[in-house]
Amino acid sequence: MKSFKKLSLLMLIAAVMAFTAACGGGDKEETNGNNDNKNGDTAELEGSVVIDGSGTVYPFMAKMAENYMTNEQEGVSVEVSRAGTSAGFKKFLAQDGTDFNDASRQIKDEEKAEAEKLKIDVQEMKVALDGLTFVINKDNDWAKELTQQEIIDIFLAEKGKKKWSDVRPDFPAEEIKTYGPNENHGTYEFMFENILEEKALPEAINLQQDYSTLVDLVSKDKNAIAFFGYGYYESNKDKLAAVKVDFGKGPVEPTLDTIAEDGEYAPFTRPVFTYLNVNHAKEKPEVLDYAIYTMENAQDVAKETGFAPLSDEDKQASLEALNGLK
Repeated sequence: MKSFKKLSLLMLIAAVMAFTAACGGGDKEETNGNNDNKNGDTAELEGSVVIDGSGTVYPFMAKMAENYMTNEQEGVSVEVSRAGTSAGFKKFLAQDGTDFNDASRQIKDEEKAEAEKLKIDVQEMKVALDGLTFVINKDNDWAKELTQQEIIDIFLAEKGKKKWSDVRPDFPAEEIKTYGPNENHGTYEFMFENILEEKALPEAINLQQDYSTLVDLVSKDKNAIAFFGYGYYESNKDKLAAVKVDFGKGPVEPTLDTIAEDGEYAPFTRPVFTYLNVNHAKEKPEVLDYAIYTMENAQDVAKETGFAPLSDEDKQASLEALNGLK
């Protein structure tokens, strides 16, 4: 009898252990299933993404590419170049062209026509806000604050402002040296078309392809004044000074707080973009994945690279359009 009770007890213990093991195994199996789903959502990709275009947008996109290759998809190579907005569109709007074109102005009608001719579907992605910034030499102690009209007049050939004393009588009677990016850049086009209303710049203006060259030239010339995107000023504050602009309510310094489409620096604020070749995005998963990653992280990377961030509404609108391509 005692042996029978002992045997029954052992059988009961064994049954409990078997039930517990079965429940535990079920939990483990469910966890593995969840991990498999998670891995499926972040599938590893391979391939390449090729980007060219705006020198203004370059710091933003270069940082984005670095983050993507380091933190998101190590198997994808993202190549970022900076031929300039207009030169970049020529590489983008071509057979087997680039996957993205960064732009510091919106795509033009003739570029849209070329895309249609080549049957390239193009998706505009607004990525950040930039402030057109006017920089001077650090030793320039007279032009730290200028009105909007004074700045425009300096860069308009028809106004004939050749000396600083032509701007204000109490300024030095020294020749004004004007500088800016050349015609390959969207920043030049924004200045020419939007600020100067397509009127000629001074004949003596020195236009350059590389922004680093402009920084160097202004830093060595006490009578220089140049224009380019805020980010290049932000990263060269030790060499240059930014002009505070009076738009009618007192001088406004360009900063990430004042640069906004409805902010204090609004008259000199512009959106910047990248344009996606939708055909490539549908053919190459890594291209669409990079586009989505860019918009998901655009606000943070903008702040890190000298741009004011997009609104949440703009960000969500772009993400909805991109997710619709899946």
